[in-house]
Amino acid sequence: MDEATTGPLRLAELVAALSLATDLGTGQPLEHALRTSLLSIELARRSGVDPDQLADVYYLALLRFVGCTADAADTATEVGGDDIGFIAEMSPAWMGSMREQMGAMVRATGAGEPMLRRLGLLAAMLTDTQGANRSIGAHCEAAQLLSERLGVGAGVTDALGLAFERWDGKGQPAGVAGADVPLPVRVVVVARDIELWSRLGGADAATEVVGRRSGRAYDPDVAAAFLDDPGAVLDATRTPDAWTATLDAEPTPWVRLHDDRLDEVLAAFGDFADLKSPWLRGHSSGVADLARLAAEIAGLDAEEATAVKRAGLVHDLGRVGVANGVWDDPGPLTVEARERVRLHPYLTERILSRSRRLEPYARLAACHHERADGSGYHRGARHDGLLPSERILAVADAYHAMTEARSHRPAMSPDEAAREIRREADEGRFDRSDVECVLEAAGHEPVRRVAAPADLTERELEVLALIARGKSNRVVAEELSISPKTVGTHVEHIYAKAGVSTRAGATLFAMEHRLL
Repeated sequence: MDEATTGPLRLAELVAALSLATDLGTGQPLEHALRTSLLSIELARRSGVDPDQLADVYYLALLRFVGCTADAADTATEVGGDDIGFIAEMSPAWMGSMREQMGAMVRATGAGEPMLRRLGLLAAMLTDTQGANRSIGAHCEAAQLLSERLGVGAGVTDALGLAFERWDGKGQPAGVAGADVPLPVRVVVVARDIELWSRLGGADAATEVVGRRSGRAYDPDVAAAFLDDPGAVLDATRTPDAWTATLDAEPTPWVRLHDDRLDEVLAAFGDFADLKSPWLRGHSSGVADLARLAAEIAGLDAEEATAVKRAGLVHDLGRVGVANGVWDDPGPLTVEARERVRLHPYLTERILSRSRRLEPYARLAACHHERADGSGYHRGARHDGLLPSERILAVADAYHAMTEARSHRPAMSPDEAAREIRREADEGRFDRSDVECVLEAAGHEPVRRVAAPADLTERELEVLALIARGKSNRVVAEELSISPKTVGTHVEHIYAKAGVSTRAGATLFAMEHRLL
C-alpha cells in the first residue's frame, strides 16, 4: 500500500464512506449526506453555533440515518416489501404537516401491489398508533450504539437519540420541543430538508418549504439563517467534488484514530449491514474471521490475511441498497429481484472505493460472489482473474452462508455445508485447495492434498511461476497486488526450500517439477 493508504487514519473519511451506505438505505442519491453535512456547517456558522459544537453538527449530519437498517425488516413487512422506496417517498414529508405525511404514506404503502393488498397494509399501519414511534426508537437506539463504537463523541451520540425530534414537539421518539431538542439536531433537520428540496424543486422550493415549516418543525432561528440568504447557503454544496469538500469541511482539530482501531470501526460497519435483515445477523463478522484463518492456512502473508479479514467485515455493505422484500422473501427470486441481488457487490465496491483508506479492500470485498468458472457476479471473473485472497473470501462467504438459515431454506449442518462446498469445487465453481483451507479453518478434518514440491505454499508457487518467466519483483508485486518487499521475502523462501540461489536455478526447479 502507498503512503496515501497508510497515513494517519481520519475518522471523517470512514464516517463519510458509511454515509454513502445510509444514502442507499434511505433511497437517496449518493452524496446526499455529504451535501447535508456541508449545508449543516454553513447553517451552524450563520446561526452563531458555538465552535465547540460544530464537530457535533458535522458528524450528526453524516450519521443521522446510520440506524436505518435497524427497522428495515419491520418497515418492509408493514409497507409490502419495499422499505427503501417507502422511506424515499416519506422523506420530503417527514417534517411537514400531518396532511403531507398522510399523502406520502398513501402513495408509498404497498406501491405496485393490488389495491386490496394496499388497503390492507394501510389499515394495519393506521391502527398501529405506536408503529412510527417504535420504528424511530429502534432506529435511534441502533444509531447511538453504532456511533459509540465509531468513536464520534458523546455530543453526537446523545443527539442521535433525538435525531427526529421537531421544534414543535411533534417528532419522535421522545416528543421533546424547543430548546430541549439538541442544537445539532435543530441545524441538521433543516439542512437535510434544504438539500432534499433544492434537489427536487430548486432553490425556490427549498425556500418555500423552510419558510412554511419555520416555528413548526424547524427552529425559527436556524430557518432564518437560510432564509436571509438562500443562495449563499446553497453555494456550500455547489462543488463538483462533494467528497473532498466534506473532508475539508471537518471542523478542527480533525479526529484521528490509531490504525489499530480500523478493525473495530469496520466491525461496526459490518454489524450495520447485517442489521438489514434478521437472516443476516452476525454474518459479516463470521465470514471475516473464517476468511482470515483460511488465508493463513493457505500461506498468505500477514498483510494479505489482514486485508481478507477487513474485506470480510464490510463485504455486504451493498446489501443495504437492496430492499428487504428481496432479502426476506421466502419464495423463489423473480428475474428482477435476482438482478437486484447481483447488484450488491458492486454497491459495496463503490462505497469503499471513495475512501483512500478503504479502497485497497474494495475489489476484494466485491469479489465475494465470484466463482472460478466465471458463473459468479458482479464481474463474472474466472479463476485466473482472481487473486487467492479473493477466491478464499468467496469460499468463506459461501460456506458461512450455507450454515446460516435464510428466508427460503433452513441452515445446513457444518458437515452438510462441507459436502456441498466440496461438490461445488468438483463442478469447477471453486478451487479445491481454497475450499480445503476454508474447511480446515472451520474445524473440518482436512482432506489430504498432494504436497507441493519442497513444501512451497500456494503464494510461493505463484511467485515462482512469475519470476521463472522473467518478471521482476516489481512486476510480480503489481500482478499479485502485494508489496515488492513481500515478493522479495517469498523469493528468499523459494530459494531456501528449493535449494537454489539464483533465478536460473529457481526456473530450472519449476520446469523440473512441471510448475509452469
